[in-house]
Formats: sequence, C-alpha cells, structure tokens
Amino acid sequence: MMTDIHYWLALLHLPGVGPMRWQELSQRYASPRALFEQGVQDALIDPGLRESLRAPDWQAVERDLAWAGDGRQILVRQDPRYPPLLAQIHDAPLVLFVHGPIELLTTPQLAIVGSRNPSRLGEETAEQFAHTLAASGLTITSGLALGIDAAAHRGALAGKGQTIAVFGTGPDRIYPASHRDLAHAIVDAGSVLLSEYAPGTPPLPAHFPRRNRIISGLALGTLVVEAALRSGSLLTARSATEQGREVFAIPGSIHSPLSRGCHHLIREGAKLVETAEDVLEELAPQLRAVLAQETAVEVADFQLDADYRHLLECLDFSPTAVDSLVDRSGLTVDAVSSMLLIMELEGYVATAAGGAYIRTGKESL
Repeated sequence: MMTDIHYWLALLHLPGVGPMRWQELSQRYASPRALFEQGVQDALIDPGLRESLRAPDWQAVERDLAWAGDGRQILVRQDPRYPPLLAQIHDAPLVLFVHGPIELLTTPQLAIVGSRNPSRLGEETAEQFAHTLAASGLTITSGLALGIDAAAHRGALAGKGQTIAVFGTGPDRIYPASHRDLAHAIVDAGSVLLSEYAPGTPPLPAHFPRRNRIISGLALGTLVVEAALRSGSLLTARSATEQGREVFAIPGSIHSPLSRGCHHLIREGAKLVETAEDVLEELAPQLRAVLAQETAVEVADFQLDADYRHLLECLDFSPTAVDSLVDRSGLTVDAVSSMLLIMELEGYVATAAGGAYIRTGKESL
C-alpha cells in the first residue's frame, strides 16, 4: 500500500523537480500523491515530466525506506515535526533524512562555520565558542567539514550540549571519511546527522553549496570564525542574510588571509563578536520567543519557581561547571542547560570561562 511518504520520496527522485519546481507545481496539486495521480493527464506539464510521472522510481523509494529504523527517520515537508525555521526559507528541502532525535531540529540553534584549513587559534576559538554556547543551551549546527566545522561539533560535545551535522551526501555516507568517528560520537551523544539527499548519494561538488542553506536555515544566526574572501562560509553567511537571520563574525589579524572573509562580512553589516556572551546577548530576543513557545512560559514575565530556585541554590558565586550542577540538582543535562539559558537571559546567572556559570545575585535585589 502506497502512503504519502512514498509519494514524497518519489518526488525527491523525480528528474528536474526540486524544492523550487515543487513550489510551482504545488499551486495546482495539493500533494505529491495528487501530482503523480493526476499530472500525467495535465497538458500544462511538459511532456518529459509527464513521462517521468508515469514511471516513478519505486525501487529508489524502497531503498530510502529501508534506510529508516534504529534511530533513523524520514521527515517530509508536510510533517508537523518539520523544523519551522527551515520551513520558512524559499527553497526548503522536500525531504530530510534524520539520524537521531527529530525534536532536536526545533531547538534554538547557532550555525558555526569557517575555513577548512584554519589556523590553530581559529580552530581553538571555534571549539571554545561552541563549548560555551552549547553549554548555555544552544544547539550548534555545522557541516562536518574539515577545520572549523569539525571544531564546532567537538566543542559542542565537550560542552555536554547538542549538535547537528548537515551532510552534502546521503545520510549513509560520511564525508570526509576521516570524520567517521566524529559522526559516530555525534549520534552516540544523542545529537543529529542530517541530509536532504537520499541514501547512497555521493559527495558531488554541487551538493555542498546547497547544503549551506540548510545549515543557516535551521539556525537563529550564523557565526563565521575564519574564512577567506572566496569560501563556502561566506555563501552560508549570505544565505543567512537572505533568510533574515543574524550573521556574526570574529575579527582577526589584518595580515591573515583567513581574516579577510570575516572583515568583509563585518563591513557588510555582520555583528562583530569577541565573546560567546556577545552572541547570546544579540540573540536574546529570538531566544526568548523560541523558549516561550517551546516551554509555554512567558519569558518576558519570567519569575523563579521552585525548580529554578533549587537550581540557583546549587550555583556558587564562583564558577560552577554544568556537570556539577547536574550532580547537585538531580536534574537532567537538558533541563539544566535550558533553565540556565533562561536564567542567563533574565540576568540571574552569567557564564564564566570554560562554559561554567556564576550567580549574579539578582534574586536578592
């Protein structure tokens, strides 16, 4: 029996039909099923497409479906769990292949991207920013590439936070192959590997610029750590700007070619950031809105309830690590991270070096 997901996958494999073409077709057809069932008789559709509609690649569809299971899921555009921020972009993917918890796709995210051949300082900076921001409750999204991408994923995992790796290949193809262990670590940590390409899709050059729009489209903002003037990272930043998202850039030495891309972005209006707190401060309004929707809490009218007071009592006025707070409070890592983010936005706590937190004393004012 054919289900709706069969037809979405058949659409994915239809020659010449991608997100933009489907937007046009969806003005006349309410669903992929309707397109396949009725389009063969539609004189307004070009003959080549009508011929393809008569012979969908059902074998490819079955291969896609066989990939699912054991923590792997297929998410189509009509699914209510499809990430709303990504759905807002004009060329949102028709299908997402998700290895890991789908709910992570709707968490507040920051994309971190940069050079595949960064300086050692740039790599360390990306890892430190990701560590602190992930420990603060942001999900770190990147592309599993060499250099800054990998450092961002590692930093998020080290901060006991969450990360999403967006592939330019099928979900079963790790690229580069040297990042196989990192990809396994991401899954083992309860984070996500994500692709819009069907299983078995090789790493074709054209796929990676397309992937960048997903990285920025999932996130509230994009942080560029190091980038040359001609780099994929600047394409990701451009996508973020076109999508109405924030763009951040870390400045560097005027003598380094890897600083020129970031300096160009800053001249074009990107926010110059020096610390992870700069990012959190800039994203605070969006974070408030997202957290209010997710938790049904009016963050603007936030007050400390018993759980928040309990967590606050577990904090010191000297830096306290998230792991220590989990042990002291008895709460889960996810709960502690989310509560700390809200309390930081409200001024009850502040971040310290290494992703630790301190009390500000606001509750006694």
